[in-house]
Amino acid sequence: MTALAAAGGTAVVQAASTDAWTGLRQRLARWLGRGNPQRENAELERLDQTAGELDMARPAELERVRIRQEAAWQARIETLLESLDDTERVQAVEQLSALLDQHIPQGGVSASQGGQAVSANVDIRADHGSAAAWNMGNVTLGNPPQPGPPQG
Repeated sequence: MTALAAAGGTAVVQAASTDAWTGLRQRLARWLGRGNPQRENAELERLDQTAGELDMARPAELERVRIRQEAAWQARIETLLESLDDTERVQAVEQLSALLDQHIPQGGVSASQGGQAVSANVDIRADHGSAAAWNMGNVTLGNPPQPGPPQG
């Protein structure tokens, strides 16, 4: 149950700002609302707030915001599952599993706008005084002038 709740929290954060967001947002709010339109609307607002926080986060704080939001949604899902009786819980777990299977990329990785996702090892190296990075932004490299007598 904890692993499923963690997957739900991760799915929320990964889907925000992607094409998958609208579908996941609607279905997850419906699942969390458990047939209560007012609760469903409250969950839609919470999901929108999460997406907004992720969109507004500065690059330096984005990872911290992602971790906090994943944990918050995991806790929210766990709390809901724990509040159900055994029969309801089994049904809810099946529903959430199906929902996540539909919205989690088949390759197991995804990246939001401006992000990069890799499903294998990445090895980045710099040698002989060169520069290497996964993403360096707008960088221009050139050769320095060769040493020698001053030109005059």
